[in-house]
Amino acid sequence: MSGVIRKAVFPAAGLGTRFLPATKAQPKEMLPLVDKPIIQYGVEEAVASGIDNIILVTGRGKNAIEDHFDVSIELETFLEARGKRDLLDEIRKISNMINFSYVRQGEPLGLGHAVLVTKALVGDEPFAVILGDDVIDADPPAMRQMIDVFNEVEGPVLAIEEVPRETVSSYGIIDAEEIKPGVYRIRDMVEKPPIAEAPSNLAIIGRYVLTPDIFPALEATATDRTGEIQLTNGLRHLLKSRPIYGCRIDGVRHDTGNKLGFLKAVVYFALRRPDLAEQFRDYLRTADR
Repeated sequence: MSGVIRKAVFPAAGLGTRFLPATKAQPKEMLPLVDKPIIQYGVEEAVASGIDNIILVTGRGKNAIEDHFDVSIELETFLEARGKRDLLDEIRKISNMINFSYVRQGEPLGLGHAVLVTKALVGDEPFAVILGDDVIDADPPAMRQMIDVFNEVEGPVLAIEEVPRETVSSYGIIDAEEIKPGVYRIRDMVEKPPIAEAPSNLAIIGRYVLTPDIFPALEATATDRTGEIQLTNGLRHLLKSRPIYGCRIDGVRHDTGNKLGFLKAVVYFALRRPDLAEQFRDYLRTADR
């Protein structure tokens, strides 16, 4: 089962209600971290990890994502006429980055359902799932770290991170045995447990390397009380028939799915920009006066 991971699924059909009114008319995934939309960080991570096909799970009102990764003849012509070669190269890099395909998730029925609607496009091969909300600065890239583990263990791999105990009820949490530094064999997992019932503080974060047998497992997974199919519950079903592993990511993760995490990410990436860092750092020193 080891080998090249060629495809990555990006679920992007959510409504982005935490960022209203900003997301009323634009996808949350297109909110910029400095000058690059959130979703592009994940796509660049996939490319740097050796993936060459992106499957975007979209919904109504998400056309801006498709347009962003498409060729823009008018814009390219304008930039070329104005001699703005740097900007022209930058936007051509976006459209030349990778092969994109799109599938609609008619209504947001959970992460498990978003993965399930990609079944025909993924086919019978292992694949990655990248949640754009989790922007991870890592070298090697987070997904590359996971693919390396996948090739060792020859089974599904979930990205995990130690989180403060008081936040475990916001995550899928694993019960696992560490089999080598940073790699775990998962015994069980539970979606958003009460703090007192959490088996650990090892949280599943927004990266997965999955095998095609996840699809029948998801098809056999009942919806939860909200009517959604949770990927964690599908993985629990799969765990009955095969080992699943966790990979503790070596890197810095930002959860841009909430306002505070988004703001922290903007500051983090701005301070890593040579053209902005010094002046921005000076500003931050005076911002709360």
